[in-house]
Amino acid sequence: MSLIERAQELQPDLVRLRRSLHREPELGLVLPRTQEKVLTALEGLPLEITLGRDLSSVTAVLRGGREGGAVLLRGDMDALPVTERSGVDYASRTPGAMHACGHDLHTAGLVGAATLLAERRESLRGDVVFMFQPGEEGHNGASAMIAEGVLDAAGKPLDAAYALHVAANRLPGGVVATRPGTVTSASDTLTVTVRGRGGHGSSPCGALDPVPVACEIVTAIQTWVTRRFDIFDPVVVTVGSFHAGTQANVIPETAEFRATVRSYSEAAHERLIEGLPRLVRRIAAAHGAEAEADYAVMYPVTVNEPGEAAFALGTARELFGPAQAFQAPDPANGSEDFAFVLRHTPGAMLLVGAVPEGIDADTAPMNHAPEAVFDDRVLHRQAALLATLAERRLALGAAA
Repeated sequence: MSLIERAQELQPDLVRLRRSLHREPELGLVLPRTQEKVLTALEGLPLEITLGRDLSSVTAVLRGGREGGAVLLRGDMDALPVTERSGVDYASRTPGAMHACGHDLHTAGLVGAATLLAERRESLRGDVVFMFQPGEEGHNGASAMIAEGVLDAAGKPLDAAYALHVAANRLPGGVVATRPGTVTSASDTLTVTVRGRGGHGSSPCGALDPVPVACEIVTAIQTWVTRRFDIFDPVVVTVGSFHAGTQANVIPETAEFRATVRSYSEAAHERLIEGLPRLVRRIAAAHGAEAEADYAVMYPVTVNEPGEAAFALGTARELFGPAQAFQAPDPANGSEDFAFVLRHTPGAMLLVGAVPEGIDADTAPMNHAPEAVFDDRVLHRQAALLATLAERRLALGAAA
């Protein structure tokens, strides 16, 4: 029986696991119920399991029956602080939390891959590390797991690392996409506080109003980005939070805003870290005000090793058919802490379309939306693809 055929047999179990995870989403680095469900699903498999010390991670190592290298497969497990409005009958029962980014599918798919590979353990030419990771959504769980030794779990250097990420829109259901080089953007956060002098709204000349200063900074950032960065190496700065004052007739002392900053190359990333705070401070100074600019570096650019991306894409085409996998022309706009894994070992991240049947991929709600819906039918495809990548990559390493 082929891997894809056996994965199809596992589909009902994977659906049950995924929906159980979806009903009880957990946030951040501590996911006790999620961890328990993963451990239950892995029970009985010939795995060496290590639990995280400071986070609810699960690292499981499968020892192949034949000598060889090691490959890592990663699935993230955490949810988002989003109130679900998907309308599905297995919707979140946890107020203010939702698996709006599909990590429940990633977790179930990785369990499926572990099951498939455990059944073929005797023929494996090396070891497989299964990385069940909390805290991808802004908590940098990948770095925490790296610090606790996930990359050394096999006791030998990793040959490659792979991860999948489902997409709720734009990519048709079941279709796989990846690319060499940059595959997702870097993500940082800029927090700005403009300090002026409060006063009466009827007499702004007697105060130093921070609101128009902050507004000018917001506008200037957009102009600066378009004039100082190459359009073929884009930068995106979006202000998502702006707060000032309490009353219509009171000039506040401070105005604050927060922005997400995305970039697609290390060069652009470095220029942003230095240039944005300087721009903020100088515009404030021009108005006689002061500004604090806190630039928090979050996730770097996720970079696929070209050879590994080509190998992964070729594997997907062979598994699902040439029309079901393609090389993406552009990086995805989201960001990923799998980038930290790929800084240590060559590998690739792939996107898998999970748009439900009968829904237009171009207009479907996107990842992170309260209405986002992901199609369970991709679960067995994820499991089969991850397992095939590991099996074939180990065989390649052993033949080298």
